[in-house]
Amino acid sequence: MLTLPKIAAIVSGSFLIAIAINFFLMPLKVLDGGLIGISLILNYLFKIKVGLVMLLLSIPIFVFIWRHNHKTIYTSVIGLLLSSYLIDLLEPYHYYFLYYIEWTPITRSILGGALIGLGLGIMLRFDCSTGGLDLLAHYISRFIPMNIGVMIFIMDGIIVSAGALLLPEDTFILSLLTIAAGGVTTGLCTLNMPDAAH
Repeated sequence: MLTLPKIAAIVSGSFLIAIAINFFLMPLKVLDGGLIGISLILNYLFKIKVGLVMLLLSIPIFVFIWRHNHKTIYTSVIGLLLSSYLIDLLEPYHYYFLYYIEWTPITRSILGGALIGLGLGIMLRFDCSTGGLDLLAHYISRFIPMNIGVMIFIMDGIIVSAGALLLPEDTFILSLLTIAAGGVTTGLCTLNMPDAAH
């Protein structure tokens, strides 16, 4: 059921993710993990819209989850649609943030990862998500006694490691900082979630 707290979680989480991707990661061509990371790789290589790729890649995961748990799907579809839309909506503005706000690449990478982790964590806290691998991790956590943030961190590490083949060495290191910050923040947000182990 779509309650007011869930709507607030979806909106705030989606905004945080869109801001992190466009204003912190994309100007430096830094990766995150999961489907966001795959979408960023395709954007950097082929200029394909990040939100659109996220949407398309999430379809198989939604089909899998739908067969096992209908309840989470509805809010996750809304989260995916909103976050994908906001990511592509804000994309033209990311260079302004790069040129007018002087932060070091390390600071940008850590803050970007932390904002993504916070956005995902808020949504997961209210049994919502943006779809993708965080939805899959949320589902798996019901059967495996592992914190969702740790699980997402492992998946993210695999994606960024694969992307390292396409990235300069310094960008790879910045991407590792991003997923570490995101994993920590998501983990803190999802600590002691009542439904995580059920």
